[in-house]
Amino acid sequence: MEGPGSETSLHSLTNRGRRRRTLIRLTPLIDVVFILIVFFMLASSFSDWRAIELTTPGGAAPGAPMEGALLVEIRRDGLRLSGESVSLDDLVSRIEERAASRPDLRALVKPLPGIPLQEAVRVLDRLTDAGIADIALVGGADE
Repeated sequence: MEGPGSETSLHSLTNRGRRRRTLIRLTPLIDVVFILIVFFMLASSFSDWRAIELTTPGGAAPGAPMEGALLVEIRRDGLRLSGESVSLDDLVSRIEERAASRPDLRALVKPLPGIPLQEAVRVLDRLTDAGIADIALVGGADE
């Protein structure tokens, strides 16, 4: 025999069971996902960083010999090696030839105003790869 009270109590028990199932909290799951995202962002390396060591004119020894040093100008219209226009590949081959006979060869790199930093870094990187150990960055002047 079912009465109106027993039907209500059965219905309320069923609803309580459903409520407990729907009360799953997502906050701990979101916290874990957020921590994983932060971990992978910090642990990832997106580029290959290398350091190029330079001696600045202010840091050079007083009276450091400038004679015999190669002057590489980075201009808007291209590169110049001791006043002569050259391509980057030609510059590297000439530097490699001279560095083979003179391991103490010094290069002065002079980027003129308006030259993008990436262009100067590219030239410095290629000079380092060519075997120049003593590179000084010289402040640019007007063209």
